[in-house]
Amino acid sequence: MNIHAKPNIKTGISVCPHDCPSTCALEVEVLDENTIGRVRGAKDNSYTLGVICEKVARYSERIHHPERLLYPLKRVGPKGSGSFARITWDEAMDEIATRFLSIESEHGSEAIWPYWYAGTMGFVMRDGIDRLTHTKKYSRMYGTFCITLAWPGYAAGVGAVRGVDPREMQKSDLIVVWGGNPVNTQVNVMTHVGIARKTRGAKLAVIDIYETGTMKQADFGYIIKPGTDGALACAVMHILFRDGHADWDYLHRYTDAPEEFRDHLASRTPQWAAEITGLPVGRIEELARLIGTTKRTYFRIGYGFSRSRNGSANMHAVVSIPAVTGAWQHEGGGALHTNSGMYKWNKSLIMGNDAADRATRVMDQCRVGEVLCGNPKDLKAGPPVKAIFIQNSNPVSVAPDQNRVKQGFAREDLFTVVHEQFLTETARYADIVLPATMFLEHDDLYSGGGHSHIMLGRKLVNAPGECRSNHEVICEMARRLGAEHEGFALTPRQLIDRTLKDSGRRGLDDLEAENWFDVQPDFETAHFLNGFAHPDGKYHFRADWKKAAGVVSKMGVLGPWQDMPAFPDHWAVTEAPTPETPFRMTTSPARTFLNSTFNETPGSRKREGGPSLLIHPDDLAAIGASSGETLLVGNARGEVVLSARANAGQQRGVVVAEGIWQNEDHENGCGINTLTGSDQPAPAGGGVFHDTAVWVRRR
Repeated sequence: MNIHAKPNIKTGISVCPHDCPSTCALEVEVLDENTIGRVRGAKDNSYTLGVICEKVARYSERIHHPERLLYPLKRVGPKGSGSFARITWDEAMDEIATRFLSIESEHGSEAIWPYWYAGTMGFVMRDGIDRLTHTKKYSRMYGTFCITLAWPGYAAGVGAVRGVDPREMQKSDLIVVWGGNPVNTQVNVMTHVGIARKTRGAKLAVIDIYETGTMKQADFGYIIKPGTDGALACAVMHILFRDGHADWDYLHRYTDAPEEFRDHLASRTPQWAAEITGLPVGRIEELARLIGTTKRTYFRIGYGFSRSRNGSANMHAVVSIPAVTGAWQHEGGGALHTNSGMYKWNKSLIMGNDAADRATRVMDQCRVGEVLCGNPKDLKAGPPVKAIFIQNSNPVSVAPDQNRVKQGFAREDLFTVVHEQFLTETARYADIVLPATMFLEHDDLYSGGGHSHIMLGRKLVNAPGECRSNHEVICEMARRLGAEHEGFALTPRQLIDRTLKDSGRRGLDDLEAENWFDVQPDFETAHFLNGFAHPDGKYHFRADWKKAAGVVSKMGVLGPWQDMPAFPDHWAVTEAPTPETPFRMTTSPARTFLNSTFNETPGSRKREGGPSLLIHPDDLAAIGASSGETLLVGNARGEVVLSARANAGQQRGVVVAEGIWQNEDHENGCGINTLTGSDQPAPAGGGVFHDTAVWVRRR
């Protein structure tokens, strides 16, 4: 189990399952076979370097939480009431099998919808639900909460979803964090930035829509309006061409249409961008000069700014900047959004891909409200969803257009099964609730999106009560439902070993001995010096959005993809302010929550204080309110109650709600995603959580 002893305390090696960019290597104090103590970053891992975020450092609060689910439950009160009675596992599984088989017989297998996302990043426990989906020919799910706007934008230029080794930030002279807040969400980025600053005198520049914790640590901070990143990027590149900072040798060798792109940018002046972004011309010139005069500029590109209706276009614009300067050539230069595309995983055994029927309908997870409310377009002319089985997600909190989601889950004819760790908002609507293990209570396999490690997450302690892992539940359901596949007969460790070997890697024995494999490609590959990942080997300023959507989409191109800009540009399709809804709102991540995870732990709740709205002091004064006062925030989708927090570190007309609090933490029981839209943006759909127009009023 790779537990080594320290004075009076054993330490086990594991992996944080909660955040794909970081996927931190962990050292966990194991006090006894049932109890953990402190959690630390693994010192021997060259990316984690002994650092861990504060929420995971306190993981004992979560795994040993007194309100953790321990036994199967059956609903005895109204849906949403949280009124349940304890039952046995056999009773729970018998009822699930009976109801599922009856629904399948009466309405067809597509009337059942397994629904999941990234509550764990472990492959066995996250992706095994697809094996049940495929073997039973249940309706498939298209996961659109996170990557589906970002990845097509990156791939449109680069041709793949990978980039420069993040440890090279230590060799950078300028690190540009664009659209991310690693102080809150990727603390290890700041470790490598800190090394570069200490050893090289490197500078940190941050672009965001408010003064984040990361921006407060930066040498240069640039605050823009939400959804205007493409305009800023284009103006920066206009200046780079204008002032002789474009590397023409690199452009001619490695890019597809440099002269045409330069001509396209001729009208994208700093003055033009200043009107759109709200950032003064002088600051735009300053940013371009910083980038243009620093060969070793590393762009660490986040997800946040992509969660907008023009997010893919904005991503393409930002990742084009190092192609203009040729920063990709240099150690410590280039860009990284995620390395997820470099691993080339073969997860067919885990996911049951060999049993998949591509004719089975696929439904968008962001549209769960419309799906459950029977929207014919979302149902793809198929039967209504009569049963939904949920793992690793909490849609009644995190999915957009919450009032519609609640309406769908409140259907009396919908049979809902939720496998969970706490009685979440979604679990409260369930007919059957099953208690789930946490990551230290089962074995799993991970890879890091923001680094280059394949990692083993070990079972270090026993699960409390009657908690069972996702794999155990899926396999037992398969047995009772008559689903057959080799993967149902294997243990998690067997699945890990086979998946490693099927993917051309060394097996579990080696991973067990070494804790992680560093599979970072060589310098030339990581920097695309042998050519970018398009067939012509070029970086593409001219985007093929239909092809780019294929990087993620299970549903083909979505939204008005034909209207997307071919060259990087500002694409004005965001939810614009109106006289009725004059504010632009983003739902940015809190430091000690991760979506709806950790919003139940005492340390995180105390640290965050309560549901609040960051608003410019002048805007607060204009509505006659003061800091600390209760505000109503709303639009046509609903209303949310938040406490005002005056903050001068954002532009007027922009408001920010940090973190997803429990619905019941808001006075009216409506969480922040009551206000966010569920429409499907081009080119591949995706959650537009940072693209919302609202009104703000005193209560």
